[in-house]
Amino acid sequence: MLLPSLILLFAIKDAPNGHAGVLGDWERPSKAVLRFHPCGSDVCATIIRLSPTNPRKTDSRNPDASLRGRPLCGLDVGTGFRQVDANHLVGGRLYDPVSGKTYSGSAVSDGDEVKLRGYIGISWLGRTEIWHRANFVSAVDCK
Repeated sequence: MLLPSLILLFAIKDAPNGHAGVLGDWERPSKAVLRFHPCGSDVCATIIRLSPTNPRKTDSRNPDASLRGRPLCGLDVGTGFRQVDANHLVGGRLYDPVSGKTYSGSAVSDGDEVKLRGYIGISWLGRTEIWHRANFVSAVDCK
C-alpha cells in the first residue's frame, strides 16, 4: 500500500503545476493565461491573466452591446466542454474576444502543450492554437 501511494505522490509532485492533462493554466506567446477548470459537470476556460501588450481591458468587440463593458480578465471564454479523458476536451464553445465571435471547440493536451481548436460546423474547418503550460497562477491576476 505504501509503494503505490509514494509513486502517486511523486507523479503529482513532478507534473507541471501539480496537474497532468488538460486542466490547469495555459499561456499564449503573448503571455495571456487561460485556465481550464471544472465548472459543474463540464469544464470551462477562463482568462486569468491578460497579455501585457493588450491595450483592451473590456470585451469591447462583443456583438452584444450590453456586454461590451465587461472585463476580459475573469471572463469565461470556454464553456460546455466534456472531459473525455485527462487530455481531451470536446463539445465546448469558445468565445474569441479579439473578433467577438463564438466557435465550437476542443482541446487536446500533450505534455506541456495544449492544442485549442475553434471551428464552425466541421472540426477540420477551423484553426488550432498551441498554448504552453504556464506557471500556476494562484488567482485571477490582471493588472
